[in-house]
Amino acid sequence: QVQLVDSGGGLVQAGGSLRLSCAASASIFKKATMAWHRQAPGKQRGLVAGITSGGTTNYADSVKGRFTISRDNAKNTVYLQMNSLKPEDTAVYYCAARPSWLSTYDYWGQGTQVTVSS
Repeated sequence: QVQLVDSGGGLVQAGGSLRLSCAASASIFKKATMAWHRQAPGKQRGLVAGITSGGTTNYADSVKGRFTISRDNAKNTVYLQMNSLKPEDTAVYYCAARPSWLSTYDYWGQGTQVTVSS
C-alpha cells in the first residue's frame, strides 16, 4: 500500500520560515514526480512546486524565489522549504506523487496546515 505522510506545518509570523516534509513509500518514490499542492479556504487546490525523479523543479509564480522543493532519494522524502512567508500562503499543504507510469497525481498525503499571521 502506497503511503505519503506530510509533516512540518504550523503557525508562523509573516516573514518567517517553515520546512515541510513528506515521507513516501519506497515502492514508488524513486520513479515518481513529487509535488506540493495547497488549498486555502474557499479556493481550489493548486500546485505549489514539483520535482521530477531526475531533480527538475517547477514552481507556481506566487512562490518563486521564496520556496524550494527538494528530495532525498535515500530517505524517500520530499521537502518544501518556505521562506519569507506571507499571510496569503496560509493553506493546507498536501504532498502528492505521480509515478512514472501514471499521468496524474494519484497518491496524496493527509495534509498539513500552514498558518501565516500578519
